[in-house]
Amino acid sequence: MLGRLRFGQRLHLLMARSAHTERKVQVPGTGVDLHIVESGNGPRSLLLMPGALGSAWTDFRPQIEQLPKLLPEHTIIAWDPPGYGKSVPPKREFGLEFFRNDAQAAVDLMKALNRPKFSILGWSDGGITALIVAGRHPEAVEKLAIWGAGAYLNAVEVKALKNIRDVAKWSPRMREPMEKVYGVERFAQLWAEWVDAATAFYDQRAGDFCRSEVEQVKAPTFILHGKKDPMIAAEHIPWLRERLTRARYHEFPEGKHNIHLRYAEEFNKLVADFFNDKAK
Repeated sequence: MLGRLRFGQRLHLLMARSAHTERKVQVPGTGVDLHIVESGNGPRSLLLMPGALGSAWTDFRPQIEQLPKLLPEHTIIAWDPPGYGKSVPPKREFGLEFFRNDAQAAVDLMKALNRPKFSILGWSDGGITALIVAGRHPEAVEKLAIWGAGAYLNAVEVKALKNIRDVAKWSPRMREPMEKVYGVERFAQLWAEWVDAATAFYDQRAGDFCRSEVEQVKAPTFILHGKKDPMIAAEHIPWLRERLTRARYHEFPEGKHNIHLRYAEEFNKLVADFFNDKAK
């Protein structure tokens, strides 16, 4: 009996990991093919937006594998933003509009999938992009959950980013996942380009990523936060909570930047409760 149970558990885990599809979707009017991973088959839609240089599998494996069971009314769609992961070509372009360009690409992607109204789970850069989508396209967004994201960049954060610009100074364990996706040389180049683009916001726009868009967000929002997150200043949380008047908040006291990976089971249950809640 115990042996059969263990086999059944292994089989269930194997099925959960294989219960997804991967494909490229052409976004009309752009000529761009975006790579997505889909899991679940509900009528509602949840888009997973990764962090800097991130992709569906590098950033959201526990969510792709676990959320369909917790969100049976949703189809889970994890994307690789243009120029990231398997959404290549195009070559990744940065500049001061790259967050807004990603936001528009996300809206266009969901329209191409015939899912023009959707919710968003956004981490780090993906959280910034999610806020822009929700602020600029309120008719499209049902709910959003964000973590590891701020609406602007301050001087301390700029200094921290410049200190980690050279990936040769990173530990091999930190570099390896991205080097597998991009190759050693391309990852180093792409990361340096991202740091330069992010810090340019501070030099040219007073650090502003999406302050105005935050003021326009109407959708119910869930802010999650790792209290020991070294990547964003603590001031971002009260700033967002003051302006996102329909926001729910949860803090992981020992959490850092990747709370959705480090505390995947707890995190997934929290966001599933939020997205399952029909209250407006």
